[in-house]
Amino acid sequence: MGEARRRADQGLSPRQSKAEKDDSPRIVSWLPITQNQKNQFYAITTRGAWIGIGLLVTVWVVVRFIGPFAGWWTPADAR
Repeated sequence: MGEARRRADQGLSPRQSKAEKDDSPRIVSWLPITQNQKNQFYAITTRGAWIGIGLLVTVWVVVRFIGPFAGWWTPADAR
């Protein structure tokens, strides 16, 4: 017998889901975005921005120094 049927036969309430309910206040009453969601969004976008900056620096180093040193290409400003 399944768990849901057993609980219904015994008159018990359905089992609570494991998802955590967000009880933090909303930013604006008519907008379904909470303070916790706002903070998570800031954290994710900040992390993404730093990853993007790191990738940009890596590509710049490859294009400016590693590529010419390896002989893959010559920079336009080289003399």
